[in-house]
Amino acid sequence: MPYLEDFAVGDTRAFGRYEVTRDEVLDFARRWDPQPFHLSDEGAADTHFGTLSASGWHTAAMTMAMTVAEQGKTDGGSLGAAGIDNLRWLKPVRPGDVLRVESEVIEVRPSEKRPGMGSVRSRVTVLNDHDEPVMRFEPIALYRTRAL
Repeated sequence: MPYLEDFAVGDTRAFGRYEVTRDEVLDFARRWDPQPFHLSDEGAADTHFGTLSASGWHTAAMTMAMTVAEQGKTDGGSLGAAGIDNLRWLKPVRPGDVLRVESEVIEVRPSEKRPGMGSVRSRVTVLNDHDEPVMRFEPIALYRTRAL
C-alpha cells in the first residue's frame, strides 16, 4: 500500500478480475438483500432486471475484495477510509459477468488536524467483461505519510 506522498491528482490504475457466480449471488442475497430479483430468475422476470441480478451491495463487496487484493501487493500506509460519496449502480451485474476496476485520483489532501496523515479521493468505476460500467463511486481513503 502506498503512502500519501505516492498519490497525485490524475493518477490512474486498472486492476482486478472477479468472476461473478450464480451461487455467490444467491448466497449473498439470501443473507443480506433478500429481494425477489436477487433470489431467482422467476422473481426477476416481472421487473426491469428480467433475470437474476446481484445485489448492488454485493457488487460493492466484490469491488472491495479486488481493492484489498490490489493494496496487498505493496507495503504502505493505508488507514482505512472516511467514507464513500456518489455511489451509483449503473447496470445490473449478473452471474457469469467478470468485473474489473478502474480508478483515478481526483484529490489528495494532507490533514490539517492530524499531522502524519491525509486523504485521497478517487473516482472508481467497476466494469463488466463487455467494458460496460456497472458501478461508480468516490471513496475517500486515509493514508499515513512517510514522515510519521
